[in-house]
Amino acid sequence: MGGFLAWEVIGLIDTEGDCAEWTFPAEPGAVRTARAVVRGQLHAWELDSLGDIAALLVSELVTNSLRHATGPIGVRLVRPEDVTGALRVEVSDPLPDPPRERAADASDESGRGLQLLAGSCRRWGTRPGDDGKTVWFELAVPG
Repeated sequence: MGGFLAWEVIGLIDTEGDCAEWTFPAEPGAVRTARAVVRGQLHAWELDSLGDIAALLVSELVTNSLRHATGPIGVRLVRPEDVTGALRVEVSDPLPDPPRERAADASDESGRGLQLLAGSCRRWGTRPGDDGKTVWFELAVPG
């Protein structure tokens, strides 16, 4: 993943142990880069089976952050402690307002991200932070 990420990642916080964190600028390239680093980290943790769905859901949440917030976007992965656990994924931004699920009509070009999230993960939620909010979701590790 090396060189092409350098200009799109504000900071690599940590990728050691059971947690990996990155911070991205609020720019369109952040979505692509976030997908790539999530897939790469899950591969390193031998959780490739979660790569596609985790990358898709991270894309949705980072896109939501780009549409509504202006500051940096954080992505954090927490590896499950054992094979019966769940991968926890968090996306943070400086906007304090939690996302709202809405009913999208068939002709709408957006508005389905949180429905996709709710239907694809084990559970999800939001929590306020000192500088905004975090939207999180959990994916069951296939056993």
